[in-house]
Amino acid sequence: MIKKYNFSTSASREGTNAEKYTMRKKLFGSDVVIPLWVADMDIDTPDFVLEAVKKRLEHPVMGYEEMPRSAFEAQCDWMKREHTVEFEVSELFYSHSVVASMNTVIEAFTGKGDKIIVQTPVYPPFFHSVIENERELLKNPLKLKDDGTYSFDIEDLKSKIDEKTKLLLLCSPHNPVGRVWRREELEEILEICLKHNIIVFSDEIHSDLVYAPNIHIPFASLNDKARDITITAIGVGKTFNMAGFAISTVAITNDELRAKFKKVYDKRHFAFGSSLSHIAFEAAYKDGKEWLEELKIHLYKNFLLLKELCDQYPHFIKITTIEGTYLAWLDCRGMLLKDKELREFFVKDAKLGLSAGISFGREGSGFMRLNFALSSAKMAQIIENLQKALQSIGRKSD
Repeated sequence: MIKKYNFSTSASREGTNAEKYTMRKKLFGSDVVIPLWVADMDIDTPDFVLEAVKKRLEHPVMGYEEMPRSAFEAQCDWMKREHTVEFEVSELFYSHSVVASMNTVIEAFTGKGDKIIVQTPVYPPFFHSVIENERELLKNPLKLKDDGTYSFDIEDLKSKIDEKTKLLLLCSPHNPVGRVWRREELEEILEICLKHNIIVFSDEIHSDLVYAPNIHIPFASLNDKARDITITAIGVGKTFNMAGFAISTVAITNDELRAKFKKVYDKRHFAFGSSLSHIAFEAAYKDGKEWLEELKIHLYKNFLLLKELCDQYPHFIKITTIEGTYLAWLDCRGMLLKDKELREFFVKDAKLGLSAGISFGREGSGFMRLNFALSSAKMAQIIENLQKALQSIGRKSD
């Protein structure tokens, strides 16, 4: 394959309203740390997306617009081609974010006091949404194996479910541990959910960011019974660095579930978002395949650079094997630091602003999450900063 796209450098986001930069002082007490916490990329949004938006701006009216059918069709074509799952346009809803979709699902399919399964460590809005909606959090922690990889804890799940358990929030691929769930693993979850009449909200926003030989299996694609109990959240935000367009979708194939969801959805007045987002969304799905393939090669090279560094200091830091996402899960328990001290090490010694593992649930204590979706130039700076910090702590321990 002849390389067409260049990820060696990227536009500076300093001085913009980029969340990861504007909040550095508040979160880390410093404006000089390189921010590696928010899960968007410091990589330019694809040119074909931006060109489509520029063309739309040639028309001088920016009024209310509906999401065009062609945009939904582009996503349906992508999902069928890339993930072998078929959705109809009539089964899709626009949403400005996966978290908004998740909260709508919680309200639509559970009542106050009902139990919702969350598999920690996991993206914090999973458990925050449960608590804020006055539902009961049923924690089914992932099992950390001796080789440093994670799996579902099926026996723990079976032991905790009761008649009040109504919903499972699935993160697939998983943020932050980087797992791409195998078919047989998902089938175990499906069997349990079918047995206990549990609905599955499947957050598949990272589904396109999967590294060979791993393959993303949409939960709704397992079989017809899975389709009937699954609400799928998908979109372009992570894949093409388009979070600023605030656009994703929710796919619900079951008529009854779709009607229940729509009742709450309409009450919250999602509408259709921005006309520019519609254009960008459609362009990404129509023209993004080649860009994405080159991006994944670049991202995995970044991961290997980080792994190579961590492998030099195995007594301090171990990097979890990654199968999907651009989020490295770092096991720093060997440093023997408390969570606050660990965070300070990265901020003060390495000048890096990471997500504290403890924020993903207590199972993340001693871990840190690092976003490696960066240009080659910025990744080189990350490696240099972290290497110096690890060398320093190494000398202190000698």
